[in-house]
Order: sequence, then C-alpha cells, then structure tokens
Amino acid sequence: MRKLIARLRGDDGMNTAEYAVGTLAAVAFAGILLKVLTSGNVQSALTAVSDRALK
Repeated sequence: MRKLIARLRGDDGMNTAEYAVGTLAAVAFAGILLKVLTSGNVQSALTAVSDRALK
C-alpha cells in the first residue's frame, strides 16, 4: 500500500506540463516578434540600417 501511495504522490507528469507551457510561451513570443518585425516602422528602420551598412 505504501508503494501505491508513493507512486500517486509523485510528480512524474510535471515535466510534460512544463514543456507545454514553455513551448506555448515561445510560440507566443515568436508571434509577437513577427508582428513587430513586419510592422511598417520597424521594416523601414531595418531597411535604413541595412542600406547604411552596405554602402
């Protein structure tokens, strides 16, 4: 009975949940970053920087 109780109290599924939350956060961050980098102001600033660097 003690072994069963010990198994039920373990946190063996927690790693999967933590990976899921981490993956969700990474995808959300990537989406926000994509939105920012494709905005007009940021694109024109990046273009100006790359033009200066290539001259």
